[in-house]
Amino acid sequence: MTAKIKPTKGAPYARILGVGGYRPHRVVPNEEILKHIDSSDEWIRSRSGIATRHWAGPDETVATMSVEAGGKAIAAAGLTPEQIGGVVVATVSHFKQTPAVATEIAHRLGAGKPAAFDISAGCAGFGYGLTLAKGMVTDDTAEYVLVVGVERLSDLTDLEDRATAFLFGDGAGAVVVGPSEEPAMGPTVWGSEGDKSDTITQTLPWDVYRDEKAAEVRFPAITQEGQSVFRWAVYEMAKVAQQALDEAGVSPQDLDVFIPHQANMRIIDSMVKTLELPEHVTVARDVETTGNTSAASIPLAMERLLATGQAKSGDTALVIGFGAGLVYAATVVTLP
Repeated sequence: MTAKIKPTKGAPYARILGVGGYRPHRVVPNEEILKHIDSSDEWIRSRSGIATRHWAGPDETVATMSVEAGGKAIAAAGLTPEQIGGVVVATVSHFKQTPAVATEIAHRLGAGKPAAFDISAGCAGFGYGLTLAKGMVTDDTAEYVLVVGVERLSDLTDLEDRATAFLFGDGAGAVVVGPSEEPAMGPTVWGSEGDKSDTITQTLPWDVYRDEKAAEVRFPAITQEGQSVFRWAVYEMAKVAQQALDEAGVSPQDLDVFIPHQANMRIIDSMVKTLELPEHVTVARDVETTGNTSAASIPLAMERLLATGQAKSGDTALVIGFGAGLVYAATVVTLP
C-alpha cells in the first residue's frame, strides 16, 4: 500500500513585508578610480552613469553588512529575529565555499534555528532568493523568510582594468517575505543562457588564486565582454521584463515603479525605452551613487526609493536582475 503524503497548508500568497539596506561609509568618487586608469570622469559618466560608489572597510564584511541590512528589514516588517524561519543570502563575494555565510548572519541576528543557505546567481541572485522565499512561505516551510543580497565587489575589482575598474561597489540589501491574503508577488520569469557564460566571469578560479610560495597573493577579478553584455541586457532582458508583466497580468500603464538591476545607466534607459514605460513610472537609478553591487543592487535601490518617497507602500513594481551565467529573474511585486 502506497502511503499518502499529507498536503502542505502554507499561506495562500506571499508578499514583501519590509526592506532594509546598508551602504559602506567610504564613498569613492570617479577621481579616485582615475588614479589607476587612463580615462576621465566625463567618459565614466557617459559610459555607465556612475559618479560615486561605496567601498567597504576592513570591518564591513559580507556578514556585518548583511546583519545591518537584515536587522532593518526585520524591524520594518514589524517582526523580531526569532520569527524568521529562513535566511537566503545571494552573493558571489563570500570567499568561503563552506560554511554558508547565511548561517552566521542568522546567528548574529538572533534568528534561532532557521533554514539558512547561500545562492550564487550573480546579479540575478536577489530575484532567485525572492522566488525561493515565496515558495517557502506558500509551502509552509517557513512563515517569514529573510532574503539578503550582499556584495564586496571591491575585493574582486581590477583597478587597472579600464573596462571594469569604475563599475563595482559594495553593500547589502534585504527584504522579509511573509504571508499575504492577496497576490502581492507575481510569477517569476527566470532562466539561464549558459552558452554565454564566458561573457562575465572571474579571471582566476579559487583553487589557484593563492600561491603560498608567491611573493604576493593573487586575487581573482571580475571581467566581462562589455558590448556583448550590453546588447544582451538591452534586447533580451527587455523581453523577459515584458514577459514578467504579462505573467502578472500587469500592463505598463498599471505599473508604478521599475527597479532593474543597477548595472549601467545606459542599459536602464534603453530598457525603459524598449518597454515603452509611461512617464509616470518611477525608475530606479541608484547606480549613479552606488555603482554595480550585483545581488545587492535591487534591494538597495528599492530601499532608497521608499526612504526618499520616490516610491510608496502599495506601489506595483517590476524588478529584474540579470548577470553572470548568464542568468536572469524578473517578477512583479507590491512594495512594502
